[in-house]
Amino acid sequence: MDESLRTYLDFAVETAYLAGRLTLGYFQSGVRSDLKPDDTPVTVADRQAEELIRGRITARWPGHAVVGEEYGVAGAADATHRWFIDPIDGTKAFIRGVPLYAVLIGLEIAGRVEVGAAYFPALDEMIAGATGQGAWWNGRPARVSEVADLSRAFVAFTDPASFAAHGRATAWARLQAASYHRAGWSDAYGYLLVATGRVEVMLDPVMDPWDCGPFPPILREAGGYFGDWTGNETIHAGEALATTRTLLPQVLRLIEGDQP
Repeated sequence: MDESLRTYLDFAVETAYLAGRLTLGYFQSGVRSDLKPDDTPVTVADRQAEELIRGRITARWPGHAVVGEEYGVAGAADATHRWFIDPIDGTKAFIRGVPLYAVLIGLEIAGRVEVGAAYFPALDEMIAGATGQGAWWNGRPARVSEVADLSRAFVAFTDPASFAAHGRATAWARLQAASYHRAGWSDAYGYLLVATGRVEVMLDPVMDPWDCGPFPPILREAGGYFGDWTGNETIHAGEALATTRTLLPQVLRLIEGDQP
């Protein structure tokens, strides 16, 4: 018999917290970083935190697969349960002493992400959710914003140059022009902000599944949307968009080239 989603959720929250506390031992310490082949940084904190997460998952559920940023894929290719983990999402922020980085853990069951936890250690903010279990921000219910018009919306992003680099400059320009305020509260923190009603839109034109694993159930349970730029809930599209259900049609029309 499968475990309950509540069991998985509690495990993900506890594991994200433990990994996050580990990373704090290196935060703002002058920890050295190395460059990976894709020119992104990695530190001993990334590696140790991922080892901690992987160790806890495989000890508890040895039949589950694990997909992580630093150590790749482990487990059976046909596993129905796949954990997507990023031990430090926002390593560039981490090595510069900026507190917006996160530990991300998501559980995909039979092709759909059902459980997610994102912990921001330097801020001590935890957001987590599971299908039918709600979304919870530091123990309180998380809800998206009630702003109903894009002209009053706050939009978050990671790197403004990435939109042109991935062929999305025109869509990004339209979204900037149509929204009220654009703030670079980047990486996973922007998706936390949407889920907690502090920002209305967060988007990235390039995204790996481990960089967004927790967010479909969190946004879903908070009353919002997380998925690709065409309205499909997924972590596998190579891009990401989070917004409210109210604003989603306006945002999609802008991306497609129409007016909101």
